[in-house]
Amino acid sequence: MPELLIMRHAKSDWGVGLSSDRERPLAKRGVKAARRMGRFISKIGAVPELVLSSPAERAKTTAELAAKSGRWGVGVAIVPSFYGGMWTDVVAGVLAAGASVERVLVVGHEPTWSDLVSVLTGGNQVAMPTAGLACVGIPGTGWSKLGPGCGELQWHVTARMVKAVL
Repeated sequence: MPELLIMRHAKSDWGVGLSSDRERPLAKRGVKAARRMGRFISKIGAVPELVLSSPAERAKTTAELAAKSGRWGVGVAIVPSFYGGMWTDVVAGVLAAGASVERVLVVGHEPTWSDLVSVLTGGNQVAMPTAGLACVGIPGTGWSKLGPGCGELQWHVTARMVKAVL
């Protein structure tokens, strides 16, 4: 069964004076959380075969740090529509890129990420704090059915929960 891992970017640094929201980096706490979540994903055997990220610096860095810390051996593909987009943009990005893999990780922003989980699982309300991670299983024929109500929420964890067990 294909699985979509949905991860919100880790805690960003609001204290940096930047001209663009896209440029906002991770805070030190965010760097630690991104690495922790990458190790967690590896430890539970949920390593993605494909990683898709928003082009925002905080999302891209979250994805890269998680992949490196988890030793996944995959690169991070940037999907411009993930920044400021809607859940439909995420579905379109996954369908365009993930047809031949079983597990995809998408990294991006609120409120799109909690909306995505809710829509795919038929209404489950899931809070996606920074570095929060949800796994949605797509039963049946695979990615071609990715859309409203197609999935089952397999699990959901926060960086704080993972910190307590790792």
